[in-house]
Order: sequence, then structure tokens, then C-alpha cells
Amino acid sequence: MKITHDDKTFTLTGRYWSGTFPIEELPKQLAFYRSQRDKFPKARGAYDAPIAALEKLEEEIGA
Repeated sequence: MKITHDDKTFTLTGRYWSGTFPIEELPKQLAFYRSQRDKFPKARGAYDAPIAALEKLEEEIGA
């Protein structure tokens, strides 16, 4: 999982997909991935990488 950002947006890039979002949506995206992990426990860690990347970005930019 790769995450890049500038002062207005962040891009989350997985193996087969990517998405670019406004920085203001960081908490919303983090909540989404956490809820997916909770709803689909059989996914066995599929949501761990995006959550970790988003949490690291959150810490880095102080969101």
C-alpha cells in the first residue's frame, strides 16, 4: 500500500487500484476502512494496509 500527498489531496494506491481524495476526507476514509474491517472479518487483514497507511498520514500531517 502506498500513500502520497500534497497540501490539498492524498492518493492511496493499492495493487490494482488507486484513489485520490481531499485531505479533509482523511478521517472519513479511515473510518470507512475501519468499518469494512469490522464488517468483514473473513477478509483476514485485507484492510490492515490501507488503515496503517492512513493512520501514518494522519500522524504525519497532524489531522
